[in-house]
Amino acid sequence: MRHRYRVLMPLLLAGCAASGQAPPVAAVAPAAGVPTPADRFGPLFEAVQMRRIFPDGKTFVDATPKRADAAILADFRRGEFSDDAALKAFVLANFDVPGLLPVPESDHGPRLPIERHIAELWPHLTRDPVAPPPGSSALAVADRFVVPGGRFREMYYWDSYFTMLGLAADNRQDLIESMVAAFTDLVERYGHVPNGTRSYYLSRSQPPFLYLMIGLSQETDAAVLARRVAALKREHAFFTSPERSATLPDGAVLQHYWDARTTPRDESWREDVETARTSGRPVAEVYRDLRAGAESGWDFSSRWLADGRTLATIDTTNVLPADLNSLLWGMERAIADGAAKAGDTATARDFNDRAAKRAAAIERWLWSEADGRYGDYDVKRRQLRRGVTAATAYPLFVGLTTDARAGRVADTIERQLLAPGGLRSTLVDTGQQWDRPNGWAPLQWIAVSGLDRTGHKPLADKISQRFLASVGREYAASGKLVEKYDVEEVRPGGGGEYPLQDGFGWTNGVTRALMARGRGS
Repeated sequence: MRHRYRVLMPLLLAGCAASGQAPPVAAVAPAAGVPTPADRFGPLFEAVQMRRIFPDGKTFVDATPKRADAAILADFRRGEFSDDAALKAFVLANFDVPGLLPVPESDHGPRLPIERHIAELWPHLTRDPVAPPPGSSALAVADRFVVPGGRFREMYYWDSYFTMLGLAADNRQDLIESMVAAFTDLVERYGHVPNGTRSYYLSRSQPPFLYLMIGLSQETDAAVLARRVAALKREHAFFTSPERSATLPDGAVLQHYWDARTTPRDESWREDVETARTSGRPVAEVYRDLRAGAESGWDFSSRWLADGRTLATIDTTNVLPADLNSLLWGMERAIADGAAKAGDTATARDFNDRAAKRAAAIERWLWSEADGRYGDYDVKRRQLRRGVTAATAYPLFVGLTTDARAGRVADTIERQLLAPGGLRSTLVDTGQQWDRPNGWAPLQWIAVSGLDRTGHKPLADKISQRFLASVGREYAASGKLVEKYDVEEVRPGGGGEYPLQDGFGWTNGVTRALMARGRGS
């Protein structure tokens, strides 16, 4: 049956592109054997998402049916729902629909000190183990974890590392250990860490930070450590599979982001359909590149756009990114180190060799001597994509680069990316949320940590102080820590597919970690 899907889906999707219709949701083979809401509810799902019954496409995919899927679908097919109000009433009668996660604010009287406010947010954002009710898109999670907040009600992959930095600063080692256990379990169950703990995220992952999360753990039990090395090896196999790999002219191999599906994202169905309609390209190709862009965490950015500006030109799977390959190098080193400590010299030798080859490829193919930056290699054009981005700091962050190149990168960051409120993501203002003028907490930490590591502490201090000032200014004004900031105007950030979220896991984490760094603790 899966072979039949591979043959039919491109034809079905091409037909939809010609007719201007959304693709037939029921025709998708479920990723990892777990059907998503689009797979399960077919025409009902399409009607709700395309008619924007809820302003945020994530609302319906997080809803839980009150009775069997088949019964709901049978009633939908028998009904008349040409009126949006009638369709919404039908959904509300048949599903428990979630709201946003409210976040306590310091909005009455004097503000709490920001550190205390963050400490009081951890219990609010912490979730007990999840045993999903029947029909829920949520995945089971066996351990306690911290969510980002707002519309993000589940555990997310790369967000969690930056959240853990704050948990470490607040001596919440209990949550760090439980989250590392949860991520290890997810790899054992699915072969990778999903983008987030929802069925519709299973076909992709996010930047592979698990090895760095494990580095925050204080676990010493040999059996547990061996289990974690095994999980990292499985994750490495996932990220280096043939469909995620590209061979360079000298025979070196580097990786790109990918997604197993070629349909619109469940949570952004209408947005993806509309992007594909305007692209003039095979829609299956556009959908996969949108999904791969979501896996990158930079959803979306000029980094992934063939023309550097227009979302419909997105070609993420054509790009070998500096951040992904730096993290994979770090993962390979971590696997080698863990294997060596366990006495597995063959695995240690294997992964040290892999890391050496990757380092050589990164230094040859992802470095621009003219620009003094690391960048993203365009496989089709056989050259680095233009423009400085905050991803240039990743080789410094993981400890890959040379002192000379780290100095060049530091100069480039200071001249081009440093803004009044912190570090810009890119130099291009496209309206996408991972472009200028926005700055994001994780990218501040990557740069600060990488610059610290390579002996550029004054610049690291400058980035840290400016970003903390951005966070502090908005907290003083609204009592909120938000998902992203406009670091040029020093105000809350904008752009993207959904309203600005507050909560917010990784901003809380990085803020606390930067404050602790500033005190030398």
